[in-house]
Amino acid sequence: MTDMGIVKHMGVLVLSLVAFSAYGQKVSVSTNVLGYLNFGTLNAEVSYAPHRHWSLSAGARYNPFSFSRAGQPMRSRQQAYSIGTRFWPWHIYSGWWVGARLQYQEYSVGGILSPETEEGDRFGAGLSAGYTYMVHPHINLDFGIGFWAGYMSCIRYSCPVCGLTVGRGNGAFILPDNIIIGISYVF
Repeated sequence: MTDMGIVKHMGVLVLSLVAFSAYGQKVSVSTNVLGYLNFGTLNAEVSYAPHRHWSLSAGARYNPFSFSRAGQPMRSRQQAYSIGTRFWPWHIYSGWWVGARLQYQEYSVGGILSPETEEGDRFGAGLSAGYTYMVHPHINLDFGIGFWAGYMSCIRYSCPVCGLTVGRGNGAFILPDNIIIGISYVF
């Protein structure tokens, strides 16, 4: 192969790598800043875009913390896992979107408005909608709101630490969820 042939092959290789990387960002990692206001709930979501108008996501929320106010324990403990999808009418990671997801949550909430505490498991599906604003080619601000519904099984206690059971329940639920003011990094 001549020197000119090597240069041509290297040029084609470089152009194909540039064309591949210029295709667009396909992966994002995000966190919901409002989630931290819920007693320090840690949260993260990873998203992948297989198509110009669709993204797939997997997320987790975790809160092991308990707090005390005037000697009374308060908590909003949880671990929640979700998988979902978003439809972007214009382009992924930019503009308006609507989403759907499946979610599981194990929770223990109590001592906030009253000493009564509830803990249990929830399984369900949710819908949400929002807007993503591109601050930089790699940084986005996300705004959104949603709700989820499904089946729950719970136990209610008279206080967060006493263990006196006041009720048990199983049934359907509809709850607001996924109120988003978040930051995303797009790869």
